[in-house]
Amino acid sequence: MDMSQYLGMFIEEARDHIQSLNDNMLKLEENPEDLQLVNEIFRSAHTLKGMAGTMGFVNMQKLTHAMENVLAAARDGKLKVNPNIMDVLFKTVDALEAYLDVIVATGTEGQETNSHLVNVLNAILVKPTEEMALPSTSKTSKKYEYDEFVVRAIERAWSQGFNVYKFDVVLDQNCLLKSARAYLVFRTVEELGEIIHSKPSVQDIEDEKFDFEFSITVISKQPIEKIRERILSISEIREVKALEIKSGEVGRAEEKEEIEEVQQETQVQETVKVVRQQKQEAPQKTSKTVRVDIERLDVLMNLVSELIIIKSRIEGLAKKYNDRQYEESIEYLERITTSLHDAVMKVRMVPVERVFSRFPRMMRDLARELGKEFELVMSGEDTEVDRTIVDELGDPLIHLLRNAADHGIEDPEERVKNGKPRSGLIKLSAYHDGNNVVIEVEDDGKGIDLEKVKQKAIEKGLLKEDQIDLSDQEIIDFLFMPSFSTKDKVTNLSGRGVGLDVVKTKIEQLGGMVEVKTQKGKGTKFVIRLPLTLAIIQALLVTVHDEIYAIPVASIREIVDVAKEDIKVVQKGKEIIMLRNQVIPIKHLHSIVGLEPVLDKKKFTVVIVRRGEKLTGIIVDRLLGQQDIVIKSLGKYLEGITLISGATILGDGSVAMILDPNMLTV
Repeated sequence: MDMSQYLGMFIEEARDHIQSLNDNMLKLEENPEDLQLVNEIFRSAHTLKGMAGTMGFVNMQKLTHAMENVLAAARDGKLKVNPNIMDVLFKTVDALEAYLDVIVATGTEGQETNSHLVNVLNAILVKPTEEMALPSTSKTSKKYEYDEFVVRAIERAWSQGFNVYKFDVVLDQNCLLKSARAYLVFRTVEELGEIIHSKPSVQDIEDEKFDFEFSITVISKQPIEKIRERILSISEIREVKALEIKSGEVGRAEEKEEIEEVQQETQVQETVKVVRQQKQEAPQKTSKTVRVDIERLDVLMNLVSELIIIKSRIEGLAKKYNDRQYEESIEYLERITTSLHDAVMKVRMVPVERVFSRFPRMMRDLARELGKEFELVMSGEDTEVDRTIVDELGDPLIHLLRNAADHGIEDPEERVKNGKPRSGLIKLSAYHDGNNVVIEVEDDGKGIDLEKVKQKAIEKGLLKEDQIDLSDQEIIDFLFMPSFSTKDKVTNLSGRGVGLDVVKTKIEQLGGMVEVKTQKGKGTKFVIRLPLTLAIIQALLVTVHDEIYAIPVASIREIVDVAKEDIKVVQKGKEIIMLRNQVIPIKHLHSIVGLEPVLDKKKFTVVIVRRGEKLTGIIVDRLLGQQDIVIKSLGKYLEGITLISGATILGDGSVAMILDPNMLTV
């Protein structure tokens, strides 16, 4: 029987069960005597085992079966759950998730058997009174150690018929430009395959923070000797050792650390407080739902978008006629179209819990890695946002949460010394604010040292020493620049300056913005504001000369008429106006879009747009009114134009560009 038709359903169901395992195991770690939680975990594992067996994923089935046996023993009172057993169970869930990733990529579960985990789970049943840990034999049997992401890439490569090689390259002792020579090696090898790992890291190699040796791991279908000969053809290469990595020879680098942790006494385990999610358990309610392919929803949304476009065109034609019945029909069509649009948008909306649910487990592991104590408090998980936005939120939030744990929260001893609770607090919250969704990541750590940021900016040549009149916000903006980091010691979590610039870029691509509020010694709050949807929005249509532009209504604070004499020129030729005792800089939309400005007017129409708390006035020629518009992508050839976030088709068939408010306020 062909089971491939059920693969998509299996993947979705498996994801739900793995997430349920993670959530309930975090709760069980705090309440090891709660048999109801053990039952919930057992049911998820049992269901997952049956699904894997039905689909023919034998290795996944064996691992889940071993996990199920341990849970059954705990449920029957034959086994007492302790921190070491929980570590093994968490490791098992990670392995199940790795299986699922390979299944998503290849349709098969790969070649990894995880026999060492199965042996550990079975050994727990043999000696339930002893603290079990991953055996050292599972580590020593592995010749090559990599982090989890590289291991998954290797497993995926094997499943697709690729070979995996490791090359140890030794440079000549007289080589003067080591990083340049290494760059040539990288470029040569990438012509024959893909480099998935280097030791030391690529950044260290670029900075020449290595002796005369480095190693690279390569995925390729080319013969190993061919790649080795190409490397040796580069001058100043003294020696190249080439080894092929076989199945079963790869282990995860973090296993050794976990073994050492698990084998330590329980009192050592207690120095790291487990992150927990604090929220009131809402009473469960039954609902009738059905899984729908997201492509079908996209088709429905596109049809609604076309309907809105033709509705706008009919409205334009209706102005030519003075027929009451015709106008009533148009109004009725508009009500139906609006209701249909709202209904489709609600179908596309998903709660941010879909993203939030992965963070408690991540923060638990992070606390153990950093040796810090903190708890994660989440709220507003039921806040709904468009599916396309939710899918892109994961990476920015991971950066901010890791940043809060590494940069923000102090070590327990330092917190006690400063009169703070030993355990830190990280809050992750979401809520609606008008037509926006606001997500906040807040910590009660040491805050941002603005003076240190300023000194780093001077060191990097971004700021001159005589520029001391910067506002706090202008100093904070340096943190969002590429390769900017205030971390003195480079760690696996931070120190490369590749975090906050990624966050800002991703959020602005989604039409949102990031604000930072900080107080030294008190903590830091990152505020992300995002539109509810990226498909259909309300916009104000304005003109400059004969061109029409759209400005999202959600970003407009107000519209005012300003007399020419009320526009003042300050330092460096900047223009401002005073509005209710508030200074607001203004810009001419003509100049922004590259047209000749009209300066002979006695009165100007100014659209005040906002970016968080920052206001900017945009001078336009004329207002055409508010309208629902359908956002169309500019395509890859125009995606580099930061001022324009998209385009829309108007009722008469013409195209209007949609201005990005984030760029207007820069």
